[in-house]
Amino acid sequence: MEFTMGGRLEVRITPADVGKRVSVRRRSEGGGAGVEFTDTVGVLTSWDDGVVAITRKSGESVHIVESALVAGKVVPAAAARRRGPAASFAELAAVTARAWQPVESEPLGEWRLRAAGGFTRRANSALPLGDPGMPLGEAFGRVERWYEERGLPPYIQTATGAEGAQEALCAELERHGWRREVTAEVRIAALAPVGDLDADVSAVRLSREPDEAWLSRYQRFSTPGPHVLRVLGGGPSVWFATVAGAGDGVAGGEADGDAPAAIGRCVVDGRWAGFMAVEVAPERRRRGLATSVMAALARRALDEGASAAWLQVEEDNEGARALYDGMGFAAHHRYHHFRPA
Repeated sequence: MEFTMGGRLEVRITPADVGKRVSVRRRSEGGGAGVEFTDTVGVLTSWDDGVVAITRKSGESVHIVESALVAGKVVPAAAARRRGPAASFAELAAVTARAWQPVESEPLGEWRLRAAGGFTRRANSALPLGDPGMPLGEAFGRVERWYEERGLPPYIQTATGAEGAQEALCAELERHGWRREVTAEVRIAALAPVGDLDADVSAVRLSREPDEAWLSRYQRFSTPGPHVLRVLGGGPSVWFATVAGAGDGVAGGEADGDAPAAIGRCVVDGRWAGFMAVEVAPERRRRGLATSVMAALARRALDEGASAAWLQVEEDNEGARALYDGMGFAAHHRYHHFRPA
C-alpha cells in the first residue's frame, strides 16, 4: 500500500516491488524521549503477513513490521564506480570460480556442486549461478545430501551488493534455516597501478607450481594432499611467488627448514588477474614484502595481457583491507557461505 505519514513522509513501496532496491525509514524502538528513526537500504526480498524483509549489501537481513514504516521508495542501483575497471557480477563470479577450481564438480541445473576434500569453503560449496531446475527448497535438500554423501558440511556460496547479485536467494536460504558463516569482499582495481607500485621485486621468484617451501608458508591446511595441489594448480594461467626466508642470503632461494618470508598466487584469465594466498611471515610483516609479491605478480600478468585485478578479503582482516585500500582496490560485492543451522 502507499500512504502519507504526517503530510511529509511517504511510503511509496508495495509488495509488487519485491526484488527491487529500496530505501526505507522506520520508527525505532528506543527508550529515550522523542521519536527515533532508522534508515535501511537494500533489496526488498519479501513482504509477507505485515512484515517487510530487506537484505542489505552486507548480506544482513532486516525484518520490519509494516506499521513501523514511515517512508520508503525504490532507489536506483548503486552508483557506478569512479575508479578501476567496469565489471558485472556475472563476469566476476565466473572469473573467480575459474581461479579456484574443485577436484570434483557436478551440475544441479545451472548450479554447480563442488568438492575438494574439504580444502576451503570456496572449493567445497555449491555455486548457485542460474536456475537449479527445481524448486529452491528441493534444491537446498539436494545440496545437503550431495555433501553428506562425501562426508562434508553442506555450503552454498552466494553474493550481495552488486546489480544482479543474490539477495533474494540469501533470504530464501534464511527462510529454510540456513545461516551465514563467513562473509568476504570481492575487490577490484586497475592492474597497471599495482604493477607500478614502488616495491623491490628483485627477491621475488615466480614459478608455475608451488614447491615444498611455498607450501610450508601457506596456512590453509595441515598436510598438502593431492586435492590441495589440484586446487592450487587449477586455473587458466597460474603463477606462484616466493620471497626467500631470512636464513638464506641468496635471492629466490630458501635455506633448509626455513619457510619463505612471503608467498602469493596469481591466476591470469583474459583481462583479469586474481590475487590469492598472499602471506607474510609474522616476524617479517610491515616491511613491504606483500607489496613486492603483488607487484611482481602484477607485472607478469600485465605481460600476459591482463588489465584488471581482483582479490577476495574477509571482512575482519583489517590489515589486508588497509593494504589493498592503498593499492587502489575497492569493494565490488560481497560473497557469503551459508550452512544449514
